[in-house]
Amino acid sequence: MRVVILENAQRVGRWAAEYIGQLVRQKPTVVLGLATGGTPVLCYQRLIAMHREEGLSFRRVRTFNLDEYVGLPADDSNSYRSFMRQQLFDHIDIPASSTHVPDGLATDVTEHCRHYEQQIQDVGGIDLQLLGIGSDGHIAFNEPGSSLASRTRLKALAARTLQDNARFFGSLDRVPRLAITMGVGTILEARQCLLLATGENKASAVRDAIEGPLTSQITASALQLHPQATLVLDEAAAARLEQADYYREAEALQAGC
Repeated sequence: MRVVILENAQRVGRWAAEYIGQLVRQKPTVVLGLATGGTPVLCYQRLIAMHREEGLSFRRVRTFNLDEYVGLPADDSNSYRSFMRQQLFDHIDIPASSTHVPDGLATDVTEHCRHYEQQIQDVGGIDLQLLGIGSDGHIAFNEPGSSLASRTRLKALAARTLQDNARFFGSLDRVPRLAITMGVGTILEARQCLLLATGENKASAVRDAIEGPLTSQITASALQLHPQATLVLDEAAAARLEQADYYREAEALQAGC
């Protein structure tokens, strides 16, 4: 695992956007896995600026989002489809037909999940999967106890996730209890994984994911198995890492090569 520690959330967002932008320039047909939540917003804002100011084009890019709440239509203000439109898709030149988000109103969820997996396979797999991390160490909606070989499926949300997401819905009672999510196994098949974490509330989860044991109780720890996983953290999120000085030294040494 590559661990990059930067001063603040703004630097994390810019670093991630520059990394993704370089990949898009190198491979205009790149397949990106995208994430929602507060952490990637600064990255998306920078990508929008790069599109407007530097001509970065997403016209041939295809995207697959990690998850979606069950029971929310795509045009609901709290759906992840709406989030992606507001935070990224409506501000760049990507065709709507090239963006994929699980359908929260799917009538046959099992078949929809199978089809979502097949769509990913049909485009040759995901080149880079962007990730956040929950305060309990989960990635996507792979809650503690999720199989590390899991595929896209229906998942009941844990109490801590519901509490963490209540701020987006105005109250805990309004948060959907079910979601469709890519599985840990699905995520690990991406050629690269890029996890962003900012804020002291993520410090314990980050420590457990990077320096703790591989466990289904911290599904982000599965990234320890990935051959090309990069975790980009601000100082607050990195505050509990025992090997933080080593990670900084390693980055500095490799930057000079």
